[in-house]
Amino acid sequence: MIRWREDDAALTMVFTDRRGGVSRAPWDSFNLGGHVEDDPAAVAENRARLAEAVGVAGDRLVGLDQVHGAEVAHVREKPAVAPTADALVTDVADLALMVLVADCTPVLLADAEAGVVGAAHAGRPGMVAGVVPATVEAMRELGARRIHAVVGPSVCGRCYEVPAQMRDVAAERSPASRAVTWAGTPAIDVAAGVVEQLADLDVPVRWVPGCTREDDDLFSYRRDGRTGRTAGVIVRRSA
Repeated sequence: MIRWREDDAALTMVFTDRRGGVSRAPWDSFNLGGHVEDDPAAVAENRARLAEAVGVAGDRLVGLDQVHGAEVAHVREKPAVAPTADALVTDVADLALMVLVADCTPVLLADAEAGVVGAAHAGRPGMVAGVVPATVEAMRELGARRIHAVVGPSVCGRCYEVPAQMRDVAAERSPASRAVTWAGTPAIDVAAGVVEQLADLDVPVRWVPGCTREDDDLFSYRRDGRTGRTAGVIVRRSA
């Protein structure tokens, strides 16, 4: 269920894997995506288990209608309808922000002293559009000054083959994203681009290793096509 976790008095941050849930193949088993044709009851049970694992009630787990853009939603409670955006920020305690991925890069951000946290979903289009810099800006508008970030597992540059022109467009936005595959063909390393963007914004980064396409414990759209979604989740604890 939990691929990586960090807890302290102020924060809980997790990246999930595909184990420990109730979904059947091809979403087996801990699928958290409600838009991939999985049984809604299974997704609801998996999300309830995730909420329990991070120590919040189910109605405090907030997700998004992700569209591979750069919009950031500021939330102070769980909305009736998931916001159409690719990042969340909040200055409210005990609200769990969740982004879903199956090759894209999940990014968790926090300034615990200022009481501001964020989560971003950065695929190739979102990285190029600047969803992570937009999230940092939104957090700073809420008073964050000493943000740190954790970048979770995603498809690596060696496994993300693209046309050369697409790679060139990404590299114009973030030169570090330019990559080649195992076969020497053009590729994009989205996570490397995200890490570069964060460094340019003076945001310290921890990068959790793992390639979704190479690791069967993680969902990968590029590997499997019809598949589930893992999550990055961040919660700021109340005093």
